[in-house]
Amino acid sequence: MQSIIEVEKVTKTIKGRLVLKDVSLQVPAGQIYGISGPNGSGKSMLLRVICGLVIPQSGRVEVFGYRIGTEKEFPPETGALIETPGFLPGYSGMDNLLFLAMIRNQITRDEIAEVIRLVGLDPDDPRPVRVYSTGMRQRLGLAQAIMEKPKLLILDEPTNGLDRQGVADIHALLMQLNQKGVTILLTSHSTEELQSLCGKTYWMENGILQAERE
Repeated sequence: MQSIIEVEKVTKTIKGRLVLKDVSLQVPAGQIYGISGPNGSGKSMLLRVICGLVIPQSGRVEVFGYRIGTEKEFPPETGALIETPGFLPGYSGMDNLLFLAMIRNQITRDEIAEVIRLVGLDPDDPRPVRVYSTGMRQRLGLAQAIMEKPKLLILDEPTNGLDRQGVADIHALLMQLNQKGVTILLTSHSTEELQSLCGKTYWMENGILQAERE
């Protein structure tokens, strides 16, 4: 099975602290893989490295066959939600996504509105993002990640801040996207969430990634 993500022997040190230690990971096309571990274990850093937001000291990262950091700065056909989504606080959710969509100009206003509804928000809500709850910001971040119909999703704690129904809604959405062929790599503190969604799970601690027993 073809691997969409290939990480080989990646090491990253920040201010003398080893945050990723000889990490290797392969994510096959059409799969959902998950990573759990304590805070500060290196989960978010690994996602940042895969997305090209952080360059490791050593190792290789390829996404869709492109070497990240040299051939591509950011992986192609990829949507990402890493840590707290950053939006313009004085504008509505709809306006924020419209601004972001202008970068590539690939989707219409109606398509953005549809995606906002898909994550459980109202595209006609005029309130600025600064008054959004944590859960609403998370939903908007997910909308931003999926709005351009990526083939790969990289999600850091995608259900953070959501209530039980919100978690169920996002799980259903991710499964729906996966059934349409989207490959997903996500992190979560919830073992139940990973068992529910993922075909394979990993445990990360002190910068070391290990596959969990199946």
